[in-house]
Amino acid sequence: MIDKTLLEILACPACKSEVQLEGDWIVCVNSSCGLRYPIRDGIPVMLIDEAEKHSH
Repeated sequence: MIDKTLLEILACPACKSEVQLEGDWIVCVNSSCGLRYPIRDGIPVMLIDEAEKHSH
């Protein structure tokens, strides 16, 4: 589980928009970006190379 305080300070590395937690992913809220970043062993992997395009 990701701490809410940590989630509030995280931003999408690609577009600098806010992110939100969706299951095992940190998802960019910017619909034109839409990248999602995996959470592995409780640690968000906020690397653009590890991101996937989020399908709504």
